[in-house]
Amino acid sequence: MGAVLTGPATVAQARETAPGSPGVPQAPAVVFEEDFEHEQDAVPRLITNYTGTSPLSQTYTADPAWLTGCNGWIVSPLNPDSGPPGSGCGPFWGPLESMASALGQWSGGDPATNHAVAAYTEGNPGAGKVELETVKPIPLEGENRFLTFSVDAAARNCFAAHPLLEFYLLDGDTAVPTFTTPINPCADPDQVINGTSVGTYAGNNAVLFSGPSAGIRLINAQASGSGNDGAFDNVRLLDATPQLDIAFSPTSLPAGADSTLTLTVTNTSEKAAKNGWSFTEQLPPGLVVSDPSTATTTCGAGTVTISPDNDRLTATGNLVDGQDACTVQVEVTSARGASYTLCAAATTERVGLEAPGCATVTFGSLLMDAHAYSAKVDAVIDAVPPIAPSDVTCTQEPGTDDADLLNASLGSLGSLGVIQTSATGAVGTNGARTATAKATTAQVNLLGGTISAKEITATATAVGSVTPDGIGPVSLSGSSVLTDTKVAGITITAHPAPNTGITIPLVGSVTLNEQKPYGNGKGIVVNALHVKLLTGVHIIVSGTRASLTPTPGPCPHP
Repeated sequence: MGAVLTGPATVAQARETAPGSPGVPQAPAVVFEEDFEHEQDAVPRLITNYTGTSPLSQTYTADPAWLTGCNGWIVSPLNPDSGPPGSGCGPFWGPLESMASALGQWSGGDPATNHAVAAYTEGNPGAGKVELETVKPIPLEGENRFLTFSVDAAARNCFAAHPLLEFYLLDGDTAVPTFTTPINPCADPDQVINGTSVGTYAGNNAVLFSGPSAGIRLINAQASGSGNDGAFDNVRLLDATPQLDIAFSPTSLPAGADSTLTLTVTNTSEKAAKNGWSFTEQLPPGLVVSDPSTATTTCGAGTVTISPDNDRLTATGNLVDGQDACTVQVEVTSARGASYTLCAAATTERVGLEAPGCATVTFGSLLMDAHAYSAKVDAVIDAVPPIAPSDVTCTQEPGTDDADLLNASLGSLGSLGVIQTSATGAVGTNGARTATAKATTAQVNLLGGTISAKEITATATAVGSVTPDGIGPVSLSGSSVLTDTKVAGITITAHPAPNTGITIPLVGSVTLNEQKPYGNGKGIVVNALHVKLLTGVHIIVSGTRASLTPTPGPCPHP
């Protein structure tokens, strides 16, 4: 039947199940346990004369009509061979001790000393009599918890009427059943020990409890005194709240693709029915339900509701008796590259469920990075920083940056005319991503006319794509256009081949249409004109670079 739980504590700290094992039931927490062993000796006593261990020091009542005819005695093989005067047991005290012994053996205790509440019913007590009821409220931790019970029970003389045990939880004066059918050790024993049918039984219908304390009531539904001979021990109040778990599949995928968000409600190991749990899952900004119609659930009477903004889902449902787990599933997506983590704080309005752990899903995209400038001088003395820079810096968002100047000076190294630069990150159809940098510099005059040009333009481009099928490869391209350009008296073609080199004697060297990939193929540098003087000074005119980098970056630098 239910899981076998052991331990002598009367009031136990409720232990929450741990997230991380969806679909695998874990043991419920023991909130209260009574083993009827506190301050016992060889003298038998009625259940109404017993006090449990501190700090609760629980006491019990029972129906007076049941506390007659050899019923309601806490017995043990340590007792004398005959029952106390007035017990009504006559020659049947020995079988009571045998049931207590069998329960001790079954639970892993000492069969020679175990105590149990026993009955060898003489006469017809009538149906529905209370065999045990707690007097003091049992304190509970938290609200909206599923509670049920577990008990070790025994029966003899199963050829006659069977004991039929019914457990109720008490919410103030209200008795709430934790069963759909009574416990019947004769019909459903876990083991038969020396003629005694024994087993551990848990309620099959847990109660969603919201009060601060609870009580226990045990009723025998058997009215007959012909048979109806049984015993019980190790009465436990169980916190059987199911565990909620969160998972994404896949956990890594392109932006715009769908990941399945699975929320698993896992029963505890006694597998009682758990009806009426619910929760709301708030998705972080940027993560949305891709299609509300894809929401499904395997939970009994389950419902899944998606908010109008597709950023929140609310689920309700049941676990049926004997069910290990059920699930709620929905497809989620993100339009941009990012990692999203759901933890317990995202699960709001949680009723009848343990908080989940964390789960993370990562959507990949491309970061666009583009930079352009008219000219710069790298030198120990009289360096010139990039002139008229335009920058789109390592972003998923489309955008453009432009700069214009009428002219600029490089000091003793030369002068520049009209300048235009631009940097662009563009998101096109079918997931296309393009980073482009362009620099145009007119009226270039360097080194006293040794180098001159009407106009010099460089363009660097990185192209890729992000689709639900994946992140495509990055394609890099570059070009330089040199209009009416001369180097040391040599007329330069308008479209020089990449990395065309010219040496100027006693001055240095010039690289035309300089192109250099960087970042393991993610980016390209295109400089229309790169002058390297023998003095160590570097002059770049119309410099550009562009790259596309998978999120989360960082974007590379040359």
